[in-house]
Amino acid sequence: MSFNRINIKYTMKKIAKKEQMTIAMPTLDKNDLAILKLLQENARITVKEISDKIHLSTTPVHERIKRLEQTGVIKQYATLVDYTKVKKGLMVICYVSLKEHSKNAGIKFIKTINALNEVIECYNISGEFDFMLKVVEENMDSYYDFHVNRLSQIENMGNVQSVFVMGVIKQTHQLVW
Repeated sequence: MSFNRINIKYTMKKIAKKEQMTIAMPTLDKNDLAILKLLQENARITVKEISDKIHLSTTPVHERIKRLEQTGVIKQYATLVDYTKVKKGLMVICYVSLKEHSKNAGIKFIKTINALNEVIECYNISGEFDFMLKVVEENMDSYYDFHVNRLSQIENMGNVQSVFVMGVIKQTHQLVW
């Protein structure tokens, strides 16, 4: 791997983690972890329900949740959608390599990818490819259009390898301690 490639990967990693780096790593105790577990299972659970389950009063639970949010441990609350029920039944993993590995080229690529609604996840990876994208589309025709007319047209695009997801075996967003 060339110095430029290592440098661009490091720079892109720094850009992606910029917000996280500004706040010190919080210390989490067993109650914090219990709160996180319950919120991961059901983000709509009430403070009262959490306090009943972990045997703390509502005020400390509320304060702990606010602290977890402020320190970035809780990044956001989300609704998980079944892609197939909203006409996004085709999931594709795209491995992407760039032609040029300069700082500006990497930043430009990341900005472009962030603007593509079809791309729901993007990871900077090591190995033969520079990025792994998770793309959802309605069907093969719409993916073909996306690949040919949008993804492949990105400036500095090197190689793209598409892997079509045949079935989801495990999909979770819950961390376990």
